[in-house]
Amino acid sequence: MAEIRSMRNPNPKVVDYGALIGLIPSNEKFSPSDIDGICERKGKFLVMEWKRPKTDDYEGEQVSYGQQILLQALADKEEFIVIIVWGHSDNNKMFVDKFFRVQPKGKCIEIGSGLEMFKAYYKQWYEWADGN
Repeated sequence: MAEIRSMRNPNPKVVDYGALIGLIPSNEKFSPSDIDGICERKGKFLVMEWKRPKTDDYEGEQVSYGQQILLQALADKEEFIVIIVWGHSDNNKMFVDKFFRVQPKGKCIEIGSGLEMFKAYYKQWYEWADGN
């Protein structure tokens, strides 16, 4: 479990985009999506969407249909790597169950489990983006 040291705001507010729903007459459900993390290195991007997994006392989260469309569109771009992480952070600790890569023009594939594998993948992405 890694301690989170760089949270600028440990209790962030979520923006409610409800006021934008219905503004586009031809697509009344169109609204912004929330992405949990994004990194950039030399024009390459790592997009991270986090979902809290189901537990005995929590029903779990799902990727909405609209978010699936967004994440797939990003994954289809050569300079984007998109991952979905089943995990969370609590009390300055990060927990990772499993994480998946959204494949270009395809489905998600599991690429690892646990925090140490996630950290290794993050470092691997940076090396790729850095050109090493």
